[in-house]
Amino acid sequence: MDTNYRRSLSAAERLSICLRYLATGDSFRTIANSFRVGVSTVSTLPDVATAIWDCLVEEFMAVPSTEEWRSIAEKFEERWNFPLCCGALDGKHVVLKAPENTGSQFFNYKGTFSLFLLAVVDAERCFRVIDVGGYGRTSDGGILANSAFGQALKSGSLQLPAGLPLSGGDHLGPLPHVFVADEAFPLRKNLMRPFPGRNLPRERRIFNYRLSRARLVVENAFGILSSQWRMYRRVIEVQPEVAEKFVKATCILHNFLRRTTQANTQRAFSVADVEPLPGLGRIAANNSAREAIRVREVFTSYFNAEGTVPWQDDV
Repeated sequence: MDTNYRRSLSAAERLSICLRYLATGDSFRTIANSFRVGVSTVSTLPDVATAIWDCLVEEFMAVPSTEEWRSIAEKFEERWNFPLCCGALDGKHVVLKAPENTGSQFFNYKGTFSLFLLAVVDAERCFRVIDVGGYGRTSDGGILANSAFGQALKSGSLQLPAGLPLSGGDHLGPLPHVFVADEAFPLRKNLMRPFPGRNLPRERRIFNYRLSRARLVVENAFGILSSQWRMYRRVIEVQPEVAEKFVKATCILHNFLRRTTQANTQRAFSVADVEPLPGLGRIAANNSAREAIRVREVFTSYFNAEGTVPWQDDV
């Protein structure tokens, strides 16, 4: 409200203050001095971050439909040579100042206190699904298992497209659409991870290369995110629930920038997505595990026959 002592801040000014904080990570007092406002005014930034998320989420990060999953898979095959891939998952630790009265809940294996960001990234390095707010001490597997995405992936309610045969590999039969992950996560029929070990035969090493090439896009997306929004380069000195709002705002703004900046559509980098998935222990001897092993073996055969790319042997 406008008063006898000062005028109210417009929405544009509040947005500018919020974007300055997200882009620099400076303290609230530094931001307040820059804009000549009170620290208590800057402390209302979470409301602006919430408004950014609410206004943009339906347009720039809506849950993909079956047709959108299919479109993502087509782009993964075209750009990163991994067919039937609907995305790559990975996790990022967002470093926090140790929250009060939380013990070791946020203390992670890196020796810092953090909030966990779990993300699914498409072939164009845009976030499609995110889950923010996991304790830093929780394993990647635990974060995924407790997330809405992880539960939907396990129950088969993600509305993924029906299985299809690989291009040129009709004799291999139809395969399900999958997500790609690194070796920290379990193998499932809709979640591919590399073969473990070092002294692997050539066929398995080629599969690992092709999967890693596809999954690095999520790593690339996290790199772009932390470069544009420098708050990730500092210790965030706010409560975890406030930091969660800031992280969600930067993720949706990341998508906004990538889809509205023409220059981004003209650049092509050879990167892929990394997906952190739940480490749920040893694979049980059940039908689901056997099907997952079969799917990975079929992909391995395909990458070494009909689905080869010219440079994979050199790599």
